[in-house]
Amino acid sequence: MDKFIIEGSKKLSGAVKISGSKNASLPIMSAALLTKEDVILKNIPDLKDINTMINLLKHLGCKIKKENDVVTINCSSINSPEAPYELVKTMRASILVLGPLLARLNSAKVSMPGGCAIGVRPVNLHLKAFESMDASISIDEGYIVAKTNKFKGSDIYFDIPTVTGTENVIMAATLASGKTVIKNAAKEPEIVDLANMLNKMGAKIEGSGTSTITVEGVDRLSGVEYTVMNDRIEAGTFMCAALITSSFIKMVNTPVYAMDAIFDKFKEMGGVVDVEDDSAVIVGGETIKPVNIKTSVYPGFPTDMQAQFISVLTLADGVSIVKETIFENRFQHVAELNRMNADIVVSNNQAVINGVKQLKGARVMATDLRASASLVIAALAAAGSTEILRIYHLDRGYEKLEQKLSSLGANIRREKA
Repeated sequence: MDKFIIEGSKKLSGAVKISGSKNASLPIMSAALLTKEDVILKNIPDLKDINTMINLLKHLGCKIKKENDVVTINCSSINSPEAPYELVKTMRASILVLGPLLARLNSAKVSMPGGCAIGVRPVNLHLKAFESMDASISIDEGYIVAKTNKFKGSDIYFDIPTVTGTENVIMAATLASGKTVIKNAAKEPEIVDLANMLNKMGAKIEGSGTSTITVEGVDRLSGVEYTVMNDRIEAGTFMCAALITSSFIKMVNTPVYAMDAIFDKFKEMGGVVDVEDDSAVIVGGETIKPVNIKTSVYPGFPTDMQAQFISVLTLADGVSIVKETIFENRFQHVAELNRMNADIVVSNNQAVINGVKQLKGARVMATDLRASASLVIAALAAAGSTEILRIYHLDRGYEKLEQKLSSLGANIRREKA
């Protein structure tokens, strides 16, 4: 098991290339199950979650070739409709194979998913939607067992917007008979990216990025060559690194069109953003201003950026309040930040951050993917040395983070714990 050692209080400068989006890549890779032809995907990041999805697709019978950031998937033959617990337990996005498997094979057996321990993320909304599309669903020894003669188009209303639920139903509906209308759909740009690829494969999807998505089922989907969008959460994480260290960096290949809420809070906290086509020049101010943040579904402030912004706010000139409305257990990083001399009090779904003059290096432990990033950001500004344990969480969602930070001037190294 690896750990990071970070010597803090160093300025960052230079350019960093933002990787392909993990949260877009995973559903797009799952969508390869919908066709017998080659799916060639570009800009796929090298991450643990990506490798987990590759292993899962191989288990199902797909043939996969990976060369740098290009992944070629051929699912002409699927020899198993089962996604076993051993492959699913570490990644919630594994549930995304359920819709495509049902659409392609009319049956599927998928283990209840795992992932970061940040709160309850039920899949009941997925299952209810599939039942309305004429599938029978049962839970047997921790597995979702689903069967259908053929998916039928349906009107589906999500009680709350669900990203993976919306993606799962969109994929299932592409091969259904008739029209499916998804209401109160999630609007995330990663969903738009999935719909764009599926439409390029011959699907008929309208309204992605809005609360109502319409899918007209087709008989078959063809192969495709597609470039996945870049990662807005990685970009936001580097913005936080620049802000907390009062640094200047240029982010190349940035999905600026998807980052309005992140940009707005960054500027409110004293940072400067200068957008140039698909790049963004980021300047952290000398003083960090306190702000209030409330996480929300897109286009609101993303829950995946909450932990990183809290790290920055620990050094703000005043009191900030952050409310978490998506996950009920997403303040686990706070106790570790307080070990670094932060002054944060959590009550229910709210964190009150009293800005301090200086963070101090300490031995801390990562609890989930974004918490890992928040500790790295805090360590970059802390006096002395910080040791971050359990960074395997971070490797799930950040490609070569220590190498990218080192290229910007950070003193960070990876060691065996």
